[in-house]
Amino acid sequence: MSDDNKNLGDDLNDMLDDAKDGAKKASDNISKKAKEFSDEAKETANEFTQGAKEAFDKTGGDNKKILAGILGIIFGCFGVHKFILGYSKEGGIMLGVTLIGIVLSCIGVGVFVVWIMSIIGLIEGIIYLTKSDADFYNTYQVGKKPWF
Repeated sequence: MSDDNKNLGDDLNDMLDDAKDGAKKASDNISKKAKEFSDEAKETANEFTQGAKEAFDKTGGDNKKILAGILGIIFGCFGVHKFILGYSKEGGIMLGVTLIGIVLSCIGVGVFVVWIMSIIGLIEGIIYLTKSDADFYNTYQVGKKPWF
């Protein structure tokens, strides 16, 4: 019976060695596939970045009309559209007035302050989107007209 146990032990050792070899091959294959995927992802990201740069250059590079207009309509009370256009002082004023309005909203007066700031942002967003690209660029980015 000890020969049977010895043969069984040898068979188990052979199976264990085969399992280790299989796991090693699988690990190597997975590492290879992960490396290929990583390289392809980097290549795709570089292509996307290059395409975005080309699209940005075709639009004149600095025209932020659509972004500023949409942000003015959606988040106008916070002055986000002002920060996008580089008007930090005006954006800070709108943000500060809105935050004060939010704090004062428990009294009731603040609701009107936030509402007024929202209306200003909405109007500015609509104005930005209705201007031609050249007119917007000359007025708000070259001419630096901060309000309306």
